[in-house]
Amino acid sequence: MFDFIKKGFERTFGAINSAKKDKKITKDILEDMLLEADVAYEIIEEIIYYLPPQDEVKRADLKRVMSSYFIYENERKIADDKPFVDLILGVNGAGKTTTIAKLANLYKTSGKSVILGACDTFRAGAIEQLRQWSLKIDVPIVATQQGHDPSAVAFDTISSALAKDIDRVILDTAGRLQNQTNLANELSKIVRISSKAYEKAPHRKILILDGTQGNAGVAQAKAFNDIVRLDGVIITKLDGTPKGGALFGVARELELPILYIGVGESMNDLVKFNPDEFLDGLMDVIFG
Repeated sequence: MFDFIKKGFERTFGAINSAKKDKKITKDILEDMLLEADVAYEIIEEIIYYLPPQDEVKRADLKRVMSSYFIYENERKIADDKPFVDLILGVNGAGKTTTIAKLANLYKTSGKSVILGACDTFRAGAIEQLRQWSLKIDVPIVATQQGHDPSAVAFDTISSALAKDIDRVILDTAGRLQNQTNLANELSKIVRISSKAYEKAPHRKILILDGTQGNAGVAQAKAFNDIVRLDGVIITKLDGTPKGGALFGVARELELPILYIGVGESMNDLVKFNPDEFLDGLMDVIFG
């Protein structure tokens, strides 16, 4: 797993390393290194504030302070269930459909049965794209025509999972901009109707964030969190950006766990986010 972290954050760690001027890490050097990785400035100030008063930064102190941003990873444990329903949200272009396919593949390779629900009925292309993925990874899908009620698709998908004893349900949703009132109404309705199909559904409302956006994604995530209370985020395309330090902003501002990260283009390049491994990799770069 640690290799996946190094692969996913290769450009971020490279950016940090480029700002390293000395083996001895002072607070000024640390500030420059973290800025290169797109860690928000107020977070850098906060990190430095909570470090011991001496100018030289020690590895153990820095890891202890930085780990406090990920305490939410362990606070929201949702009990497993059958079916377990993930409602996936995010704007177009964030990698939502591909991530759904990767998540379905991850579940499938861990021995779980999966069904997809194509609730993005706003675009015909979205339905077809998800249908093609369902064929590639060989999982069933419930889909309808463009313009049909997405909450009806959610209801039918969950009902099908119940009838066929399927372990996991993954529901796609429309990716229009989050400031549209109709999107807010649509997402709220999908959540409400899902619970009519199965009272515990959806178990998780997960936002897909494009890692290449860095801290700009935090505002997007806040807007979605205002519409439907999110349970976690998946950050995609981290292998293609030096802005991986934005993870601190996501964790701090949303107080949400980062569930998975996308670290490459292959179907197996979606991995569970482990804060300890991420921080160990970060410490190796800073103090190595």
